[in-house]
Amino acid sequence: MEMRLDYMKVRPESLQALLKMEGFVKKSGLDSTLLELVKTRASQINGCAFCLDMHTKDARAMGETEQRLYLLNAWREAPFYTDAERAALALTEAVTKISEGGVSAALYEEVRKHFDEGQYVDLLMAINTINAWNRMAISTNMVPGAYQPAVQK
Repeated sequence: MEMRLDYMKVRPESLQALLKMEGFVKKSGLDSTLLELVKTRASQINGCAFCLDMHTKDARAMGETEQRLYLLNAWREAPFYTDAERAALALTEAVTKISEGGVSAALYEEVRKHFDEGQYVDLLMAINTINAWNRMAISTNMVPGAYQPAVQK
């Protein structure tokens, strides 16, 4: 497996655009562990090996348990996630698979039980940002494995 092209070199401004979105998400105030769960779940749905490698490593470096990471794709059946995390994960799935039914009124209300309006927008930005990263990584065939997290426990 090898990378098709390095979009960051071909069009550095594309990376800058993505980093600007990522910067917004990082400044949002949302819990960093929650953000890693959202990024990992979207990456699972999209089948992005590069981002799965990155975000599971980042989550572990932040202290996330292997058990919660291993069961993330079955979060509905696992008792290890908070109600707020469950709402965020359901929103992640709905937005990532937006063409399959959108975001229902019931889901919106469930998410709003745990997140205010600003946080709802922040979650949408986090979900859209990881989806953009996934699409760039998959389309350019970015190779997983070499990433090492800067964050330590």
